[in-house]
Amino acid sequence: METLAMHISNGIIDGPVAAVFAALALAALTFCVLRGRRDLDDRLAPMAGLVAAFIFAVQMLNFPIFTAGVSGHLLGGALAALLVGPWVGALCVAVVLVVQALVFGDGGVAMLGLNITNMALLGTAAAYLLIALLLRVLPRTRAGLAVTAFVSALVSVVVASQGFVLEYWLGGTTDLGGNLAGLAGTMAGVHLLIGIGEGLITATTVVTVAKVRPDLVYALRALKPAVPAPAVPVAGGAR
Repeated sequence: METLAMHISNGIIDGPVAAVFAALALAALTFCVLRGRRDLDDRLAPMAGLVAAFIFAVQMLNFPIFTAGVSGHLLGGALAALLVGPWVGALCVAVVLVVQALVFGDGGVAMLGLNITNMALLGTAAAYLLIALLLRVLPRTRAGLAVTAFVSALVSVVVASQGFVLEYWLGGTTDLGGNLAGLAGTMAGVHLLIGIGEGLITATTVVTVAKVRPDLVYALRALKPAVPAPAVPVAGGAR
């Protein structure tokens, strides 16, 4: 488990940097709780549980990448953002990460703030920003939704991987000899391949849910196309 940990293991990043990101993650998750409470209803609450369970399952797929205990895997941030929104989605991923660290030893407990920042916050935020953009420019068809899910999942995985590179630059415990760009390239390249797989899984899952129950897809409800204001009739020559 030490060499095949799904997340950053203890000792990869030094203590002060890990503590800063732990505080950052705690503040961000508190904000997500406050905003997510507005979205919770009879549909979203059970869906959030299902999404968390699904993410827990897919994150068990693990691909070793970097020596000393770092590896790549599916994240699920884009799937969560599409189905339950960015706020609840980030909380779902964070809960999964906490359970994995405390119960299964996947990722160091001292590194939990770093892992939450990368996967629950950066990954989900990047995914939802892309989702909001693509759903406004692509047709609201199954194909458009599939493209949105695929692209957002792929990009979110790569963005999350680069979060680790930034953290390693700030407080990595092993000297890379100035080869930080090589680490960034390795992480981006491998996670690009992982992102393709995650994109396919996300697109298939979301399109299937939308086909049966489109009302359960948060993004389709929240990101409705803008409705143009009705024209005001002009009478009596007034403009």
